[in-house]
Amino acid sequence: MAFTGPVEDRLAIRELIEGYADAVCQVDPVAWGALWADDGIWEMPDYPQFGTVVGKEPIVAMWTAAMAHYPGVIFIATPGSIVVAGSEAVVRSYTSEVYDDRHTGKTKRDRGLYDDLVVKRDGRWLFKRRRFKKLHSV
Repeated sequence: MAFTGPVEDRLAIRELIEGYADAVCQVDPVAWGALWADDGIWEMPDYPQFGTVVGKEPIVAMWTAAMAHYPGVIFIATPGSIVVAGSEAVVRSYTSEVYDDRHTGKTKRDRGLYDDLVVKRDGRWLFKRRRFKKLHSV
C-alpha cells in the first residue's frame, strides 16, 4: 500500500512536502532550511554540478546559490507514497516546476521525482535524505 502508518504522521509529512514547495516559491532559505535534519543528504545525480551534498548548512548554501538561476519559480510537489515505520518514513513525491530560463528567456517546465527518507526528531518530521531524479523537461 502506498500510504501506511499513523494518519497524523502522514499528514505531518504531507505538510513537510508542502512547506518545502512553499519555501521554494517564496525563495525563503530560512523556511526551506528548517525542513532539513542537521545530518541531511541531498542527492541530485541528474545534475552533476550539484552532486551529493551532506549536512544542512552546505545544503542550504548550495540551494540559496542555485535559486538565483530560477526567477519566479512555481514549484508544486505531490506525494505518491508515504510509508511510516516509527520515527522514519520512506516517501516518494512528484514535482512540477515552471520558471523563466535566464539564458534563453523562455519559460521552462520541469517534472521530477523525489525519493526521500524523513525522520521524526523532537516531534517534527524532517528531510534526512532526498534523492531527486529529473523525469521530463520542456
